[in-house]
Amino acid sequence: MPRMDAVTLRQLRALLAVAETGSLTAAAGGLGLSPPAVHAQIRSLENALAVPLLIRAPDGSGSRPTPEAALVLETARRIDIALRGCVEQIAAVKAGHAGRVTLGVVSTAKYFAPRLVARLKDLCPGIEVSLHEANREGIVADLERGAVDLAIMGRPPRHPEVTATVLGPHPHGLVAPAGHPLAGRRVTVEDLVDQPMITREDGSGTRILMTRYLDSQAEGRVFDLTVMGSNETIKQAVLAGLGLAFLSLHTVTDEVQQGRLVTLDAPGLPLIRQWFLVHPQHAPLSPAARTVHDRIVGLGAAVLPGG
Repeated sequence: MPRMDAVTLRQLRALLAVAETGSLTAAAGGLGLSPPAVHAQIRSLENALAVPLLIRAPDGSGSRPTPEAALVLETARRIDIALRGCVEQIAAVKAGHAGRVTLGVVSTAKYFAPRLVARLKDLCPGIEVSLHEANREGIVADLERGAVDLAIMGRPPRHPEVTATVLGPHPHGLVAPAGHPLAGRRVTVEDLVDQPMITREDGSGTRILMTRYLDSQAEGRVFDLTVMGSNETIKQAVLAGLGLAFLSLHTVTDEVQQGRLVTLDAPGLPLIRQWFLVHPQHAPLSPAARTVHDRIVGLGAAVLPGG
């Protein structure tokens, strides 16, 4: 009865060599073995499969495969091709030309991240880049537990410790619907205190920046805040006249260009922060992640709206 667990690559390669050269002696020369060693490998393979694999020529000039051996040889060639492909893929992964990379982005970055992934597909065709979106707290947690290889965000976290590279400027400002009474003129703090504000949830980087801005300008005065869970919902609320919003101006590029929203000329605005590409210091980048990292850094501000 055949014993598949007894079949080895060395045996299959010995059979292939004999089939290709026509003799044990020639096969041994190609494999760097002695003829008895090659014969022993084939005998072991015959015992494992419980069938004869070679027929000795009547004149003693060589050996030819049996019909059963032809089936084994076909399988051996497929195995050899698969192994060569595997070796090539491993080499590509080690060189950073292949692999899978998870790129985390804060919610605000989703307005340009898909375009970036499309660029990376052209620049790194052998690397699969998957996109993962979350708010700032979520991306920080993902960096901590190693759920993302790289992340694009605003202010880098203090924990976990990360290596951060600046990609380009990230402006923030107040937006209003076209035709709003505050549009087109210099806005004062008193004007803002009287306006309802629509904002992101706690934990959002934009919410943190807005709070700091309003605190610095209004000296502790209370604003009428309405919390909404996404930039898209906030934009629709502003367009509907429900209030003003403090947003990344990269999230409203299209609406401003179309004249549907306007940015307000308010004190200290726009606030210019930076976009960063970060990765955890505690975990070395894989070769594929290093390749993607270097490609993104090379693109720099070109990945951003208007870049």
